[in-house]
Amino acid sequence: MSSLLQLDNICKSYPGVQALKSINLRVERGEIHALLGENGAGKSTLMKILAGVEHQDQGSILMDGAEQHFATYNEAIAAGIGIVFQEFSLIPYLTAVENIFLGHERVNSLGLLRKQHMREEAIALFARLGVQINLDCSVQHLSVAEQQFVEIAKALALNARLLILDEPTATLTPSEAELLFGIMRELKSQGVAVIFISHHLEEIFQVCDRISVLRDGSNVGALTVADSDIDTLVEMMVGRRLDANFPAKTSTPLGEVVLEVRDIQLLKNGPHNHFKLHRGEILGFAGLVGSGRTELALGVMGALSVVSKDVLLHGLPVHLADPAQALAHGIGLLPESRKSEGLIVDFSIRENISLNNLGKYENHGHLLDRRKEDLTTTALMKQLSIKAPTCESRVLNLSGGNQQKVVIARWINHHCDILIFDEPTRGIDVGAKAEIYSLMRKLTEQGFAIIMISSELPEIIGMCDRVAVFNKGAIVNVLEASSINPQEVMRHATGGSHSVHVH
Repeated sequence: MSSLLQLDNICKSYPGVQALKSINLRVERGEIHALLGENGAGKSTLMKILAGVEHQDQGSILMDGAEQHFATYNEAIAAGIGIVFQEFSLIPYLTAVENIFLGHERVNSLGLLRKQHMREEAIALFARLGVQINLDCSVQHLSVAEQQFVEIAKALALNARLLILDEPTATLTPSEAELLFGIMRELKSQGVAVIFISHHLEEIFQVCDRISVLRDGSNVGALTVADSDIDTLVEMMVGRRLDANFPAKTSTPLGEVVLEVRDIQLLKNGPHNHFKLHRGEILGFAGLVGSGRTELALGVMGALSVVSKDVLLHGLPVHLADPAQALAHGIGLLPESRKSEGLIVDFSIRENISLNNLGKYENHGHLLDRRKEDLTTTALMKQLSIKAPTCESRVLNLSGGNQQKVVIARWINHHCDILIFDEPTRGIDVGAKAEIYSLMRKLTEQGFAIIMISSELPEIIGMCDRVAVFNKGAIVNVLEASSINPQEVMRHATGGSHSVHVH
């Protein structure tokens, strides 16, 4: 019996680069198949070819053993291929029903819309997925997870037999991701095949059957989930093991205290917290989602109102009522949502780095000295290894890792010496993560002090010199040296230890 999908010897070249080199991929009916690889490995190009958006230079696509030639996206859809891109293609002002049937509306013999029929069909689609969606409001008022379910229903309305999900959990909470995994399993039981693309390797083991790995546009291998582990997958993706991603921790004693926060209370009747941050260290904020890590950091900066707090910078009391005051005192934040909160993606690299600091480039006539601005930006791009043709490249066109570096460059340009990294590697591939880790360690060697908030336990263990563990809004312990291990972090984060040892 033939596979549902078979790609044989797919090759694709662009001017100056061969994006795909003889790629083979096989997906069975009712299978959840992970497609892994770093950014630039060829995953997106391969999926665009499969969806009829791009066309291979050579090689063949077979569905149910019959060769297909997709000249357009619509031809791929007609063959039963549905794709949910990371950036949704929904019309925000239309309802879920209107989005699902957009372009293939159900009409009667007079050409009039059969609205009730489409509504009933939509209800049946969501019942098939096992979710309930408000069908009367515009999709802009739905959660990100619900919008994703609308995208999946849209594909199923077109009789998709193969569903491609590109980074579907990148913006979902853990509980929303679990709901999505349930939908994927339900579709699998109905015989629908899923190609699942994700940077979160632990998700692969929760929901997938088999895995194909690409590196530099070539097949590295295909294996079952049962025969693999995270270290094996990382080594296949980047050619080195996971522990090689983390630079060596500093062996020098902690520097002087640059930031001390005493008696910070975010909510009335909430816990009182205090912590110290030393020059040249990475202090981890670890804990379960919802444990209050980000809220505490935002409270320190004045981005969230607090009941009380005392902040000392370099031993002197300071008043941080808002982020502008924090920035003026040399504290910079890399927010979790870098695209919406940390960058103006339609601006150039130069404009993003200069943002908040234009006064630095004023000449005597109070006009911007573009030459000085260009020189500074180019130097920072070189210092942080930001990969882009020029400083005028739009941030929108950069990879996630390079976008993160642009935010870091802005705060270095603003002479911040305390940096708060909130989920710094979210949505970034394994190779780019290693670059961010290396950059963070270089910054601490230069005297910067970093707070790293992360939900990824391996990077907390691998990167942090000390770890403040949060549980229900309270820092319950600060771990050092050999105490920084998965068992200790999780024991305190889950309330397995009730003692409080903070220093």
